[in-house]
Amino acid sequence: QVQLVESGGGLVQPGGSLRLSCVASRITVSIYAMRWYRQAPGKQRELVAAISSGGSTNYADSVKGRFTISRDNAKKTVYLQSNSLKSEDTAVYYCNVQIGAMNYWGQGTQVTVSS
Repeated sequence: QVQLVESGGGLVQPGGSLRLSCVASRITVSIYAMRWYRQAPGKQRELVAAISSGGSTNYADSVKGRFTISRDNAKKTVYLQSNSLKSEDTAVYYCNVQIGAMNYWGQGTQVTVSS
């Protein structure tokens, strides 16, 4: 069964940076589109960033220029480099992959931006 495990979250001050990691098991991350979502308290889960099998990336308008999604195929890991963090970036961040009709999610990693 596909497994996604996120890590790298934590408490950071506004303007700080974090690098989130998502390690995938039983899939080859290079052949699927991989995505990062986030969900803040009381809000719907939203797409933050995606990387296609070909390496193309796209981002939510709210994080463009601040976040970068990347992939290390050998390590089966997808990263989300998050810079210039703002309080509104506070959320649980989830890694996602869709394979056919199946959607797979990690357990999430909490990011809290606060002074």
